[in-house]
Order: sequence, then structure tokens, then C-alpha cells
Amino acid sequence: MKHILLIEDDPILRENTAELLELSNYKITTAPNGKIGLETALEIQPDIIVCDIMMPELDGYGVLQGLAKTEQTKHIPFIFLSAKTERKDVRKGMDLGADDYITKPFEENELISAIESRLAKAAILKDNRESATNEVEEEQSIRNLNDLKNFFDDNGKNFSFKQGEIIYKEGQHSNYIYLIEKGLVKCHKLDDQGKDLTTALHKEDDLFGYTSFTENTVYKETAAAIKESVLLGISKNEFIEIISNNHKVTLDLIQLLNDDLVNVKDQLLEMAYSSVKKRTALTILKFADKLGSKPTDFIRISRNDLASVAGVATESLIRTLSRFKDQGIIEIEGRNIKVLDLQQLKNID
Repeated sequence: MKHILLIEDDPILRENTAELLELSNYKITTAPNGKIGLETALEIQPDIIVCDIMMPELDGYGVLQGLAKTEQTKHIPFIFLSAKTERKDVRKGMDLGADDYITKPFEENELISAIESRLAKAAILKDNRESATNEVEEEQSIRNLNDLKNFFDDNGKNFSFKQGEIIYKEGQHSNYIYLIEKGLVKCHKLDDQGKDLTTALHKEDDLFGYTSFTENTVYKETAAAIKESVLLGISKNEFIEIISNNHKVTLDLIQLLNDDLVNVKDQLLEMAYSSVKKRTALTILKFADKLGSKPTDFIRISRNDLASVAGVATESLIRTLSRFKDQGIIEIEGRNIKVLDLQQLKNID
């Protein structure tokens, strides 16, 4: 049942109008003047207000202006009910935000029709406001991994690193999660004998640097720029807050971590069972992919980085590259490598 607030200083008209509206299946609250009417409106927040203009304490214009000052009441439909019929009076009421203007004396159907019409309009406008609010919230929410990366673009701290420069070292406190805007980054560890082993390669649009999301841990590996790189960083605390409030993003990150784990397992299998030639061939293809280049184009990469990713000694890698060159599989110009026979490189055992 819709709730109507009737503000009218004439007691007979107020009682008769209230009875009329009650018979039309509306809940009615009445007020004898504008001051009490405004206080009542703020308290009960009715569905619609029917209000006289000329009243003691506070006139109808003052009531309407008072309602417009609060978010809870400014959208309540408002109908003036008055004997004032001059055009300027009607115009003033409409300019203040009234929805309709009915002159006294009025017909029963005229008032009921105006109330029903304004209630219907108010319901439509409310739906539109709620829809717009939901759209804004939807736009501002982080629903998936792409939205998360957009958040990095808009809010991340900018970091620039030259080729070979360390981004963070193993054992340092993990302060940031990074998104690569430009460049190529390798993560690597040193074993007990001091041998450098690359654990991951990250290209543009990759996220890296995440350790534990629940504990205050340190980085478990060292990260360095293979070529000049630009990173966008979000503090770990802010990142944890984002995933705590956006569970779909958490699921995407779990999938990302799962993919990383699969890649690590594949790398371990290659290192355990593949020949030096096979590992070298796969590493060339891997670098071409991470650099966004075709294997048949020249790619510039250091021999140390190639050896680290392949998990072989630098000397062994250099000898293997020389054999590939002699066999016509690759071309070498300084530190640049280009694949001449892609199929043969892929089929190396």
C-alpha cells in the first residue's frame, strides 16, 4: 500500500481529502501546516506528498525546498494542491521541482489520476537511478584479470629499468606486485654452486612478483630486466585488498598460478630428460615468443640469459649454437640470432 503525506491547514478539507484517499486504498498521514509537514516527511519518507501552498509556519514552497536538501526526500513526488491559480504561482511551484499542480476545488478522479501518474513516473525514475548506480558500480568493480590489469594501468606506480638492472633480489621484502607495460623480465635463482638458473620469463602484459597473499614473506627469487623495461607496481597490501573484495579475480589468479606451476614442471622435465641441443632449441623458440618476435627474425639476447633459461653451462650453449649455425639451422650476427630452418629446430632431439 502506497503511503501519502497530506499537508493541509484547512481541517475540513484535510479530513475529507484523507478519507477520499483512504477509500482509494492509500495509507494516509496528515499534517496541519508546512513546518510539521516537512518534519513528518523527513521522518516517514512517504511515497508521495500532496501539499497546500498557503499555510502558517511554513508555506508549500518552503516544504518543497526543504525536501530538496536531503537525499532521502528529494526524489519524493510532490503535488501542489491550492486555490492559487495565477500562472506565476503555478510556474514558481514547477520551477522549484513540483511534479503537478491541482487547483481547488478539484474532482476526485482528477486527484487520484494525478497521484497514480506521479507514482508510476517515480517508480520508473527510481529504476533508472538504480540501474545507473549499478552500471557505475559495475564499471568501477574489478571483475576479472583484464580489469585488474586496467587497475594497474590507472593506479600503478611507474618503474623503469635498464637492460640487466635488478628489479628485486631474492630475500628482499615483497613490497610490490608488477605488471609489465614494456620489456622482458627474467626471474632466476642461484644454486649452491652459484649456478644461475632462470625460473620464469615474463613478457609485456604479464603479472609477476607475487609471493604469499596471506603472509609477510620475502621474494623467493631475483628479478632482472633482460631488456629495457617499464613496470607498473601495486603495493602488496593494496593488491591483497583487491582480491579480498573481488572473488572472481581471485579465481583468475589461481588459474594463473596453476599455469605457472605447469610451466615450471615442464621446465624441470626438459632439464632432467632433454639433451643440451633440445634445451637450446626450445629456449631460442621461447625467447622469440616472449619477445613477441618471429623465430625467423633476428632476436637479440645474451648468451648468459639463453644458458640460464636452458639450464646449461654457457660454454655448452655456445658450442651448441655454433653447431646449429654450421648445420644451417640458425644465423648468428654478434648477439643476434635468427632461425633459418624452423622445422628442423623444432625437431631437434
